[in-house]
Amino acid sequence: MELLISEIFVFPRSTDDRASRGTLACCCGSAGCSLCCGCCPKIRQSRSTRFMYALYFILVVLLCCVMMSRTVANEMKERIPFYEDICKGIKAGDTCEKLVGYSAVYRVCFGMACFFFIFCLLTLKINSSKGCRAHIHNGFWFFKLLLLGAMCSGAFFIPDQETFLNAWRYVGAIGGFIFIGIQLILLVEFAHKWNKNWTAGTATNKLWYAALALVTLIMYSIAAGGLILMAVFYTQKDGCLENKILLGLNGGLCLLISVVAISPCVQNRQPHSGLLQSGLISCYVMYLTFSALSSKPVEVALDEHGKNVTICVPDFGQDLYRDENLVTGLGTTLLFMCILYSCLTSTTRSSSDALQGRYAAPELEVARCCFCFGPDGEDTEEQQNVKEGPRVIYDEKRGTVYSYSYFHFVFFLASLYVMMTVTSWFNYESANIETFFSGSWSIFWVKMASCWMCVLLYLGTLVAPLCCPSRQFSV
Repeated sequence: MELLISEIFVFPRSTDDRASRGTLACCCGSAGCSLCCGCCPKIRQSRSTRFMYALYFILVVLLCCVMMSRTVANEMKERIPFYEDICKGIKAGDTCEKLVGYSAVYRVCFGMACFFFIFCLLTLKINSSKGCRAHIHNGFWFFKLLLLGAMCSGAFFIPDQETFLNAWRYVGAIGGFIFIGIQLILLVEFAHKWNKNWTAGTATNKLWYAALALVTLIMYSIAAGGLILMAVFYTQKDGCLENKILLGLNGGLCLLISVVAISPCVQNRQPHSGLLQSGLISCYVMYLTFSALSSKPVEVALDEHGKNVTICVPDFGQDLYRDENLVTGLGTTLLFMCILYSCLTSTTRSSSDALQGRYAAPELEVARCCFCFGPDGEDTEEQQNVKEGPRVIYDEKRGTVYSYSYFHFVFFLASLYVMMTVTSWFNYESANIETFFSGSWSIFWVKMASCWMCVLLYLGTLVAPLCCPSRQFSV
């Protein structure tokens, strides 16, 4: 394809023209993406491909945020001449109500989810980057952008919109919870892998014992400190019974998993189980608890002077929300950066293997501080490979670095998770991006459920070998 394009468009041999030819081959052919910029550093094909799909994901997420913004809708209505006539002309309603709000986000995310699901099916069982399907996955970015735009736009023409939205809402909820579940499974796997790797180093160097003890102490200190601070700021002497119960319950669960992790019966079956894993899980439980409490709708009560005052929130909480636009912008940016990070870290080969129950043998572990990567980095291919495009290193000649199909499946689930998160889950009718961080019962209970699910998953990895002694468990 690259050669065909080169023959159709006769390029001179200068450096700039070679870069232009490579950019055209990247966007319209099967060449690896060089990020369309000659000044960019050298990049592996596997990473550039993931970057481009992530960029498409970000563009659609930004569009969803704009659609959920009440401020943007009002500004467009005030500043665009003949706004109502334009809306009627494109059959979007008198005030373009079909292009804003939760229903528009549902339609756009439906298109993005279909886009990633189609590529998930298209890339099943690809083990080499040399095949035709692999070329489609790694190139043709301009046509993919057109396809994504067409699918997101086409969702607005689905007949019987009311039935579609009601059905798609439940599909989104299921997919969103599956996405959360995958992240929690990988977190538990990460905790076990961390402890197993550092424990392997104690056989040759006793300093690894000190490293394990120090990190464990730090994590338990963070968890305990977080619990104490939440008890101080999110409870009061009189009232806040619900917050007190939840803090006591989650604190008790952290104590329970710590005791179970070092119990003799668990140690006999899983010698690698220890306080490092339970400390990491405890930190994450405290984080989810804090996130849930901060997402809880504000409670108002009358004081002794008959004035409405907020209760069960920090006294400085009102100051944080003085600039509504600043909080919304920063909060939304951080939220979707975390979602994107979760997507990319969940699609590595090791994560895919972990979800399928495939782990490295303990005797093959080599203790490293950066244990997430191999001794020579993420990719096992040689650094200097033949360059077939500008500034692109083709690092998948021997085999794929990550599972293409699983990569698209995770982004499919992430599309559903974004759809539900932006529309406040089951609070969709009154949702908008400006009040996203002001509190919602739906978001509160989703985060609390995630917290308890994480504890249950970790307990399951500890108790399962005791319940099924005949089976071999490896974590």
